Amino acid sequence: MDYKTALKQIQKGQYAPIYVCYGSESYLVQQLIEQLTDRLIEPDQRAFGVMKYDLTETPIDAVIEEAETLPFMVPRKLVIASNALFLTGAKESAKVEHKVDKLAEYVKSPADFSIIILTIDAEKLDERKKIVKALKEANALIPCLMLSADELGHWVHQEAEKAGFSFAPGVAEQLILYTGTSLQALTKEIEKCARYIGRGGTLVASDLDQLVTRSIEQNIFILIESIVQLQLEQAFTMLSELLRRREEPIKIVALIARQFRIMYQVKDLMQQGYSQQQIAGQIGLHPYAVKIAAGQAGRFEAKRLAQILQQLADLDFQMKSGRIDKVLGLEMFLLRLVA
Repeated sequence: MDYKTALKQIQKGQYAPIYVCYGSESYLVQQLIEQLTDRLIEPDQRAFGVMKYDLTETPIDAVIEEAETLPFMVPRKLVIASNALFLTGAKESAKVEHKVDKLAEYVKSPADFSIIILTIDAEKLDERKKIVKALKEANALIPCLMLSADELGHWVHQEAEKAGFSFAPGVAEQLILYTGTSLQALTKEIEKCARYIGRGGTLVASDLDQLVTRSIEQNIFILIESIVQLQLEQAFTMLSELLRRREEPIKIVALIARQFRIMYQVKDLMQQGYSQQQIAGQIGLHPYAVKIAAGQAGRFEAKRLAQILQQLADLDFQMKSGRIDKVLGLEMFLLRLVA
């Protein structure tokens, strides 16, 4: 079952006896747990109605036993167990022995007064295992994976709409560029924007500049975007801002090199016929970051990107060996790059 379907069913009051949430997007996992908790357990009953376990410390058979025990003072209960690594191909610690046959038996005949939620921070499960096959047949597997670039943009607009405001054209994309792709971080920034602009308002770029505190990584991203767009004045303004914050020039060079290395990898893989989604998995980046890097890389030939990487390596050596003033070296690099 996909995540959206599971969420829609929960919102309609249709609950599965067991959910297995896996994937790297922990925010989605937490959202699903919160939806189930809010709909099934009254706030004053959660001490009796919500049971939490860590499967690195508790065997799965103990979790099943809890699910099969009649609830006390509540009509239904949630049994939440994290770190179900026995469903993946990862090596498990010998500290806990899991009797997965108990889980397999439970899947066939679950208790009608309990809902089990198993969570795993892993991109995929080991589908060769019988228990994973059984859970898949029971439609219990819920992938909570990183959103695609288009899905992320849509999600940001949707969350703003829920909060009662809208973004001016291009500002939602600017928010992602400033904040990064973490849904948790984006949620906090959207809440901040909603309080600032008020219900029915429209957030513009200048508002965003005042509201969002950018990390050095995001500032480097914007610096390179300015370079790619040949906006020399903006690029030097961003560099001055980084230096004003006492960011180490050698660190700035390393982060610029990292972004150009990503651009080179993305360009190379795209020329080999990989899709942006495939590239994201190949180099371990969020699809949105790949989309931005692909756009930036489109302004350079592969040979030119290789030359820039070599120039950055030379600049790094000159800075560390004291052969050039660090700030002057950075400024000269930007001038050559734009030229």
